[in-house]
Amino acid sequence: MKKQIKNTLPVATNTSLVAARGVSDESGLAQYIQTVQKIPILTAEEEYEYATQWVKNHDAAAAEKLVASHLRMVVSVAYDFKNYGIPVGDLIASGNMGLMQAVQKFDPEKGFRFSTYAMFWVRAEIYETILNNWSIVKIGTSANQKRVFFNLARAKRALGIMDNNMSDEQTKKVAEYLNVPENDVKRMATRIGARDVSLNAPAHSNDEGSTDILSNLADNKMNIEEGLERLEFRRRGYELLRKHLEALPERDREILKARRLSDPVVTLESLSQKYGISRERVRQIEERAYKKLSGAILKEAQE
Repeated sequence: MKKQIKNTLPVATNTSLVAARGVSDESGLAQYIQTVQKIPILTAEEEYEYATQWVKNHDAAAAEKLVASHLRMVVSVAYDFKNYGIPVGDLIASGNMGLMQAVQKFDPEKGFRFSTYAMFWVRAEIYETILNNWSIVKIGTSANQKRVFFNLARAKRALGIMDNNMSDEQTKKVAEYLNVPENDVKRMATRIGARDVSLNAPAHSNDEGSTDILSNLADNKMNIEEGLERLEFRRRGYELLRKHLEALPERDREILKARRLSDPVVTLESLSQKYGISRERVRQIEERAYKKLSGAILKEAQE
């Protein structure tokens, strides 16, 4: 969907809309911000005019002006979330994508300012970027969890809560403040406080010669000698099985294979019809053949 929206908008010829499609070079971030700050802000009448031209006529120039004039708004919103561990350039790029989605969906006839409408899409896109990059395990899957994720710190400040590990009473107050279930507050507070840890990080930060966490994990793989021994044991077992199966009478061998070595197992009824004997007789042949086979294999294996 995002790719469709991006491709629906015109290919820009001016640097402002090219920049709007994403800030990928961190070194050029300052220059980008200076550029977008020079773009004039549209009046309400101009917003309506350009939005109408885009909706009715797909006027490329009108869409460019509508997007470019709101790039500074995207930058401002992106900097509001700069402390979430995501590069500002990436946040701006996500916000710009939200801005383009807003252009695609905006209806100028409903009487709202485009800037107000676009703010919603820009924030939504930045929210998704932060949540998707905060942890390798997806968090914030519901609206309530997202509300807690982005407002927990503010709620704790407002309630005068300084503890990282909140008590049940403090959790209840935060839940009431944010109007969300207590379980969502508990779950998200734990997730926020426990960031992902690299397996290559030092096991003890105070020790200069400390090995990384990965080096201290137990190696549960069997050693080479044990592996070769098991492989040889399995190979020998297959050889004995084939040898002593062939030594059985043909009917005994076929019944034993059908009942013990087949998947799915052949029923007694099917075998009784095949050989013209009773089901009980089939069972007796199976038991006799199995005892003879297992006894011969064990005897030779112990020699």
